[in-house]
Amino acid sequence: MEVRYFDIKGLVEFIPKIFKDDRGSFFESFRQDVLLKEGITKPFVQDNQSFSYKNVLRGIHFQKKPHEQGKLIRVAYGKALDVAVDLRPDSATFGMSQNVILDAVNNNMFYIPEGFGHGFLALENCILQYKCTTYYHPPSDSGIIWNDPDLKIQWGIEEPLLSAKDAALHTFKSFKDKMI
Repeated sequence: MEVRYFDIKGLVEFIPKIFKDDRGSFFESFRQDVLLKEGITKPFVQDNQSFSYKNVLRGIHFQKKPHEQGKLIRVAYGKALDVAVDLRPDSATFGMSQNVILDAVNNNMFYIPEGFGHGFLALENCILQYKCTTYYHPPSDSGIIWNDPDLKIQWGIEEPLLSAKDAALHTFKSFKDKMI
């Protein structure tokens, strides 16, 4: 499995080796030993799956302390622009984001550790699957508005399809003010 690192510490992309022949294809979608080698030691306790139509944007979501979630994300069908936002106040990259294209052709996976916000845009109809390091905890659920100008995320879309909840999320400034 190939591993790709980013300027934002903690984010990792995993690109599996895909074996193809006249019957179809095969790849390993999860290898604990590979994650351990990369320092990812927290166990995954919950698997989630969502289906989104093209141009649906979900996020930017996160859970507040002490229920922060690390996520290992992949697209099982279609293609998505996946985005991680560094929300760790002591990080040199606080407020910076990283985009990764996830698709069902390359079957790449994006690891986002605790302390990050997460969102994605369905570039095609897609099924997104992700493992979480903590259980969903509704009172800790929070988020930042997808198009916050302080985050400068390049989504490549002016008017995505949003849930009412996602359309009313907080600004990054509001998030920072509550931390003080």
